[in-house]
Amino acid sequence: MIKVIGSAIVIVITISIAVVWGTKPVKPKTTLVDFTAPFVFGHFKIPQDNPFTYESVKLGRRLFYDPILSGNNQISCATCHKQELAFTDGLSRAVGASGNPLPFNSMSLVNLMWGPRHFFWNGRVTSLESQALMPIQHVDEMDQDLDELIEELEHDETYQELFANAYGDISAENIAKALASFQRSLISANSKYDKYLRGEINLTDEEELGRKLFMAHPDTKVSLRGGNCIDCHSQFLTAGFATGYDGFSNNGLDKDSDLKDGLYEVTGNEAHRGLFKVPTLRNIAVTGPYMHDGRFNTLEEVLEHYNSGIKLSNTLSPLIIEADNREKTDQQSVSLHLTEKEKRAIIAFLHTLTDQEFLSNDAFSDPFRQESEK
Repeated sequence: MIKVIGSAIVIVITISIAVVWGTKPVKPKTTLVDFTAPFVFGHFKIPQDNPFTYESVKLGRRLFYDPILSGNNQISCATCHKQELAFTDGLSRAVGASGNPLPFNSMSLVNLMWGPRHFFWNGRVTSLESQALMPIQHVDEMDQDLDELIEELEHDETYQELFANAYGDISAENIAKALASFQRSLISANSKYDKYLRGEINLTDEEELGRKLFMAHPDTKVSLRGGNCIDCHSQFLTAGFATGYDGFSNNGLDKDSDLKDGLYEVTGNEAHRGLFKVPTLRNIAVTGPYMHDGRFNTLEEVLEHYNSGIKLSNTLSPLIIEADNREKTDQQSVSLHLTEKEKRAIIAFLHTLTDQEFLSNDAFSDPFRQESEK
């Protein structure tokens, strides 16, 4: 069942245990009774075949930080997803087992139970469970054979116990379930913006101006100035919208001749060429470089792109084409025409999305380091 306490949803999962005569009793799972999620984030769903339990999250956390998941036993999920960087890696493009830069920037792992149900920059999988095993097997990422991984885990007494407690046996399916459970627990909801939403604090005048610009689509007919951010980044999650492919966009990075496939690679629909997943802006101040290929190093560069660097293409978002704080006189150019003061204000607001508690929460940190410090 789900309980609403204040502005948070508390999930209470009840699991019945069947004990069959003559078989080994199954250890009861421990419900995550202290798991909370902001009410404003909206509805979410946890797979029925992968209930959210203390045991599954504990196992997933250990796997996430364990280089045993890679073929050379040197690379873990945390290599490309560092907690202090909101589970990104600070690189323009991720580097894995092969040493070759991957095509894309490492995405932040935060608030994954909401937003588009399509994962990776091109949306090629539709569940966290499906997503979990792909980097492990990819030759340039972790380059691990699943059968060999299972054999290694089966020879580890700690994992024998953790898997027995969480799922029963050690299998590829249960590795994926555990990693997905841990990633679902990575909720960021205590930034300055969240405290503002809860009525606990006020924003500065500059941050408030930035918030208003973030939330507004410019309309010269009514003298409404805006940064056009909310058209792609939903108000509270600041991620892409969940309906269909609404969470994907061509935001004007390249002209037609330079467009990468993006979502088109998955759907085969020409209208989706050059569309990539809209990332969350939660903790955006610590997750640079930015864009799917990490081409911008600073938030100032990102704002300047939207202000004066948009490139026209056949699949460019109409919401970007229409957005202008001046009367349009030239349909061949796209610009927000923000002032320097407005750009600084938007960036000031983006800094209110940094959640220091999330970046240092022991529940999300490296369990091996904690064990060594005891």
